[in-house]
This record gives sequence, C-alpha cells and structure tokens, in this order.
Amino acid sequence: MEKLIFEKSVVGRKAYTLPKIDVPLSEGIPNKFARKKDARLPETSEIEVARHFQHLAHQNFNIEKGMYPLGSCTMKYNPKINEKTAALPGFASSHPLTNDEFSQGSLQLMFELGEMLKEITGLQGVSLQPAAGSQGELTGIYMFRAYHQHRNDTARDTILVPDSSHGTNPASAAIAGYKVDTIKTNESGRIDIEHLKSRLGNHVAGFMITNPSTVGLFESQILKVRELINECGGLMYMDGANFNALLTLARPGDMGFDCVHINLHKTFSTPHGGGGPGSGPVCVSERLRDYLPVPQVRFEDNKYSLENDRPESIGRFHTFNGNFGVLVRAYTYMRMLGKTGMRAVSENAVINANYLFRKIDKYFDVPFDDHCMHEFIISGNRQKKQGANTKDIGKRLLDYGFHAPTVYFPITVPEAMLIEPTETENKQNLDEFADAMISIAKEVEENPELVKTAPHSTHLRRLDEAKAARMLNISWRNYKN
Repeated sequence: MEKLIFEKSVVGRKAYTLPKIDVPLSEGIPNKFARKKDARLPETSEIEVARHFQHLAHQNFNIEKGMYPLGSCTMKYNPKINEKTAALPGFASSHPLTNDEFSQGSLQLMFELGEMLKEITGLQGVSLQPAAGSQGELTGIYMFRAYHQHRNDTARDTILVPDSSHGTNPASAAIAGYKVDTIKTNESGRIDIEHLKSRLGNHVAGFMITNPSTVGLFESQILKVRELINECGGLMYMDGANFNALLTLARPGDMGFDCVHINLHKTFSTPHGGGGPGSGPVCVSERLRDYLPVPQVRFEDNKYSLENDRPESIGRFHTFNGNFGVLVRAYTYMRMLGKTGMRAVSENAVINANYLFRKIDKYFDVPFDDHCMHEFIISGNRQKKQGANTKDIGKRLLDYGFHAPTVYFPITVPEAMLIEPTETENKQNLDEFADAMISIAKEVEENPELVKTAPHSTHLRRLDEAKAARMLNISWRNYKN
C-alpha cells in the first residue's frame, strides 16, 4: 500500500495535548462508522504548523499584499475592527437555536442592519437570509413568481436580462423556472430601448439588470425602462453587486425597482473570495413584502423576536438566519462610517476608477469612451495583434506586484479587462498600477515573448490551468506518477 509522506512530519512530534478519554470509545458511534485504526495524520510541532501556514500565505496573493482590481467584485480592504466585533463572545458563541429571549443583542443587530439597508435602498422590506448574491437573486425571482401566482397571472413565464448583466442573472431566472430573453445593448454600452420594446408583452414576469452594468456604466434610461416594464405588468429586479458605486448617492427604490440584493461581502467590506463567506440580503418594495423568506425579525413591545407566521412567504432559503458573522461585520462597517462616510466610499470609488481609466486609456482599445462609475472596461485587442493577449497581460501584472483584473468578462467585449480600483486605494497606488499597465503595453510592442511567458518572479510559474481544473490536488500528499 502506498505510504503517505508529509514533508514536515516526524514521528512523535505533537502540537497539542488531549485529555484522557473518560467515556467508552464506541459510545454513541455505530460500529460501521467507528474507525478501525488510527488516522494517518502528520505529526509536527505547533511552531512548524504556524510556519507552514505563514509560508503558504506569503505565496498567495491577497488584498493586504497588493492592489486587487478585480472588476465587479469590489475586492477592497476589510477593516480589522469588523473582525473584532464579529469575534465578541456574545456574537461568536451564540447559537442560532437559542431562544429569542436570550438572543436580544443578536436580533437587535439584525433588525437595525435591516432597517439601514432599507433606508439605503429606498425599499420597504428586507431579508438577511441569503448567503450570497446569487442566492439573493434566486430569492428575489421566487418572490416574483409568488407575486404573479398570487394574482393568478400565471402566463408570465419570461425574465428579460440585458447582455451586460452578470452571468448569475439568467442562471437564477432559469433555476426559478423562467425562460430567459436577452436584451441587446447599444453602441454606448447601455440598454437598447427599441429592442426592449420589441420583447415586451403579458408573458414578461420581470426584468433583471445590473446597475451600474458590468461595463461600468450607469443605465441613464433606467426610469424609461421601469415605465415600460411596469406598463406590461412586469417587476423590476436590480443586481446590487455594483452597489459600491451608488452608496447613498442613488437608491434602487427611487428608480422603481421591486427587489435588489446587496453583497455585504463587497460593498460593506466583509471577507470576500475563496468561496466565502458571503451574504446577499434582499430588499423589496411594498408589493413584495408578504413574500419575503421566514423568519423575519420583529420588534414589538420593546422586544425582538423571530416571526414565522407569514402565510404568503416563499419559505426558508438558507439554514438558520444567514451568515451571522458577516452581518456583524457589515453592521460594524456601516456604524463606523455613518451616512457621510458611506457617501465618501462611493464618491472615492468613482473618482479612482475615472482617474485610472484616463491614465491608461491611450495604451489600450476602449470600447466605451465615456465617464465610468466604479469600474471600467479596456480591451487587449491591440496587444493580441502584437503577439500577447489579455491573459498574458494579467499574468505579467503579477511580476509588478498587482493582481490581474477580471479578464474576458463581460463576453460582449473581445479581450476584455474589467478594472475596479475601489475606494481603498490611494493615488500613489493608482499611479503605480497605471505605470505597470503602460509598461506592459510597451513590452508587448517591443518583446511580446516576455509577456507571453509571464509571470517570472512568482513562487510558481504559469500553470496548466486546464490540467489543474481537471486534476485538482489540494492535499500535501506525495503522489507517485
């Protein structure tokens, strides 16, 4: 049998001491699940364990190592005060099944967070339950369906989605059982109103849009879109993944949206990336309030409680009441900033994006030469013709100490680079990133092979990404070929 080899493992070393077992080994464990022999685990000291994970952390790129301009993902710095409040014993040690009377602090935080989100979005109902933006979308579309069914308007089987929306939008609509009809964007990157008009009818259940859109532009005709959708009996859904550009500057409710999800792990600065944690609360208009998931946090007679008696609710969409630790972090962030601070977040995000855009726009193709919101699109088409493509540019950025932006998305722009600097980067960082992009553009002109073979200074060179995806190995075992 193959022997497992752990690089730092030495027989007899320990990083822990467990108390002696004072119950029968098989107590409560069915024999078929009981281990017949000891697990083959590495044996090492505590300091070696700590050094091992520090070593891995130093090899990995992260927001505290350098700028992370990942478009539409708002990978910004997370203040450490958020972590301290989330680790407070009354929050970190609370159990979701604890009786309401012993959970007043947690319930108060959830209630107040919901009230703040309602104010920021200009909407009348909220659920903190969805654990991600994509789950928030699905929650919203299920509420759309419940609304139409309650009105016995069952012929509505289609959700309209612009081609500039996030990819999860049509996926959420399809999972909820709807047909998806794609609406074209025009040469300015915004919704083609004439094409939208041609797709309207009593079959339309709703319209899903990311605003600002994935190309970094605000939909300037959104009120006209709202009017057209409402006239044909449809509902309006806003993907709030790009809400970092709108915080206290514009409210979805004022634009006529019936539902919006907000990514707390983006706009409200909680840990993001690596598959979690996440949180995608939904805020809804008055006509969708009755369909919100249960339970709802209620404040009555000076007490907070979880309310489940909501007969028209679409039910529960997530175990317990959402990712509570993320809610604590977002609440802290909002309380620390206040309304003035949150406004500054969006203003600085928009200013940073436009400043950076105009620093590098002459060196790349620009599909939409317009003032952007919090992010912008450039294309590597010019560089591809010179011998190095967008992917190569992203790899080369690692040599300059920067993470790559989002590449090849949105798919409506060939060789796309979607760049979002966020508000947490200062002018010096923006200038350094711009200099790196300009240098790489010149390298492609003079020596494209240098860019095509990047990165050159990282712990690992360019990987075979197709093989890595198909033959994923995330353990520390030595496998013999």
